[in-house]
Amino acid sequence: MSHDLLLLTITAASIAFFHTLFGPDHYIPFIVMAKARNWTIVKTFWITFVCGLGHILSSVVLGLLGIALGIAVHSLVSVESFRGEIAAWLLIGFGFVYMIWGIRKAIRNKPHTHLHVHQNGEAHIHHHTHHEEHLHVHQKQGVKNLTPWILFTIFVFGPCEPLIPILMYPAATESFWSVAWIAGIFGSITIATMLSIVLISSFGIQFIPMKKMERYMHAIAGATILLCGLSIQFLGL
Repeated sequence: MSHDLLLLTITAASIAFFHTLFGPDHYIPFIVMAKARNWTIVKTFWITFVCGLGHILSSVVLGLLGIALGIAVHSLVSVESFRGEIAAWLLIGFGFVYMIWGIRKAIRNKPHTHLHVHQNGEAHIHHHTHHEEHLHVHQKQGVKNLTPWILFTIFVFGPCEPLIPILMYPAATESFWSVAWIAGIFGSITIATMLSIVLISSFGIQFIPMKKMERYMHAIAGATILLCGLSIQFLGL
C-alpha cells in the first residue's frame, strides 16, 4: 500500500465515523421506530444494515459512473446535493405522516373502564381499548411491513456527501482497486457505526420506564423523525 493510499484509508475511516456520529439521520429513525414498533434486536440489526448498505451503494455507484465517464467532480457534488434535498424532504414527509397517524392512533386507542356487576353482587372494573381489540391482523402487518421499505427508500436517496469528492476521486489517481478499497473502508465504518449506535441505544432504552408513554410512542417516533429531517434540511446537520 502506497503512502498516499494509506493516508486516504485513514481519512476514509475517520470521515466515515464522524460523518455518521454527527449525522442524527443515520441512527435516530431506527432507534425510535424500533421502540415504537417493538422490533427485536435482530430485526433492528437487519433493517439498519440493509438501509445503511443502500445508503452507501447509491453513492458508490454514482461515484464509479462519474469516474468511468470522466464526469467533473463538481457535477457529481451537485447531484449528491440534490439527492440530499430529496432525502431530507422524504424524511420530513414520513415523520409528519407517521406523527399524525400516531396521534390519531393514540386518540382512538384511549383506554377506558367499564364497571361489571355479577349476580352475586360482586363488582369489578375492567380496563380496555376498543380500537386495539378490533384492529385486524392484516392491517397491523401492512403497516409493519411498509415501514422498513420507506426507511430503505429514504436512505437510498440519502447521499454520503464526502465519499465522492474527498475520497473516491483522489483514490482514482491510484487505481480502480484503490477506489474499491476506499469505498469499502468508508462503507464498512459507516455501517458499523450506525449499527453500534442503534443497537446500543435500542438495548439501553428498554430499561427506561416508559409505560405511561407507550400509547404515544408512534406519535413521538414520528415527531422525532420529523425534527431530524427538519434539522438536516434547515440546520445542515
